[in-house]
Amino acid sequence: MNRRNFIGTAVAAAGALALPARLFAQPVTSDLRARRVLEVARREVERAGSALWRRDIAAIADFGVHSGIPRFHFANLEDGSVRSFLVAHGLGSDPEHDGWLNGFSNVVGSNATSRGAFITWEWYKGRYGTSIRLGGLDPANSNALERAIVMHSADYATQAHVDRWGRLGRSNGCFAMGPEDFREALWHLSGGRLLYADRLGIGENGKQVAGPPQKPIGPQTEPDSADA
Repeated sequence: MNRRNFIGTAVAAAGALALPARLFAQPVTSDLRARRVLEVARREVERAGSALWRRDIAAIADFGVHSGIPRFHFANLEDGSVRSFLVAHGLGSDPEHDGWLNGFSNVVGSNATSRGAFITWEWYKGRYGTSIRLGGLDPANSNALERAIVMHSADYATQAHVDRWGRLGRSNGCFAMGPEDFREALWHLSGGRLLYADRLGIGENGKQVAGPPQKPIGPQTEPDSADA
């Protein structure tokens, strides 16, 4: 099945599987980071529209902060809460392996992270054990299925790895989480929900993070820019 038919099937299924739409809860937290994450989540869920099956929880992967900081935010749009986890980026996006993402790519073979909105699909058993299949919803991540960009667990995406090396390891472009954290994703993020990835730069205190100067990242990867 090609991507167009795959996404078309998802949209058709959404009408049968989605629960009645609810009003999104307004943030109930004074945490500036949580408020900013919730704003992005609401915006991107609205933008994805009927492509999503469920609109209660959305994941926001903020690759504008260092990999040693929890930057994978699970935003609950019904109660206004946010939980944050570690997540790895692709080695093609960080050739110097310093923990900072230098750019995104949608190119097959780039081993880089892609930006944009994804829909989470079903669980399956693959190369990295139980994983969550992803479908790209934007031109900037349209090759997600062909590239086998998924969510999976990895020992290099744990706090223990950060404690030893000061940063996470790198994936081949997938959203890799520590085994314990990935169980949270299996229960709360799979099944037709939104995952949105971009360079947002929302620090732990909610203020803007100024990452290092951008570096050349090779011909297979698109430079990081304001627009995908």
